[in-house]
Amino acid sequence: MTTEKVAVVTGANKGIGYEVVKGLCTKFKGVVYLTARNTTKGLEAVKKLKAEGLDPKFHQLDITDQSSIDALKEHIKSAHGGLDLLVNNAAICYLKTATESFGEQAENTLKVNYFGTLKLCEALFPLLRDNSRVVNISSSAGHLARIPTERRRKEIGDATLTIEGLNNIANKFIQYAQENKNVEEGWGSSSYVFSKVAVTALTFIQQRIFDGESPNRNIAVNAVHPGYVDTDINGHHGPLTTAEGARAPLFAALEADFKGKYVWSDLTVLDWYSTTAPKNI
Repeated sequence: MTTEKVAVVTGANKGIGYEVVKGLCTKFKGVVYLTARNTTKGLEAVKKLKAEGLDPKFHQLDITDQSSIDALKEHIKSAHGGLDLLVNNAAICYLKTATESFGEQAENTLKVNYFGTLKLCEALFPLLRDNSRVVNISSSAGHLARIPTERRRKEIGDATLTIEGLNNIANKFIQYAQENKNVEEGWGSSSYVFSKVAVTALTFIQQRIFDGESPNRNIAVNAVHPGYVDTDINGHHGPLTTAEGARAPLFAALEADFKGKYVWSDLTVLDWYSTTAPKNI
């Protein structure tokens, strides 16, 4: 078992996750794991980085598969004994050309973006060492103001909300989506927006838990909007490069000296509770 620091990045065979791994390989003093759902694509990404003189490790990870999550947990535990940095990047987004019903889109989007992220955190958080950092990749879509009604903003933005309560809200959203009631119930028409608002809300809950249960361990959990980046997830419409999109996540992972915040792509901390969402940059 090694005692060096360990970082894990999810959904990292391409896009922002890949660039985060690339940045960590040059700036993080320790072992960096590139994880991906598809083993072949993950190994290809590692090979590409090794050709550039970098040395990430690979481990398969599907955040919707509990056995895959458990396999990663056991590997990190047995090989390293702990974890120092977790970047939750894996996510999906349906494009406008999608043929699935909105109910199906909502269920699948929440399964990955929210529940998958939560399940991985539940598995790996017990391995976090003192002074660890967790970066949850959110979005401009993850700003509370993107929820269209005040009553629903108050519900999901409640400072006393628990993970159980947030899970109930997420499951209720899926139910409304399947019944075509999501708009009339005040949640809006985007499952991606809801999923990323939920990820940001989860970030604040996780920080409150760490601050309450282990305040002396100095564990920081922050949510990050990486910018509108040219990636598969948005049909390559974003103006920023993936390297530019990795800037804010790397800042939160390596440099930020705050906890439980919503970080914008320009490295500023935004008020998640403000009534207007900033322009997506």
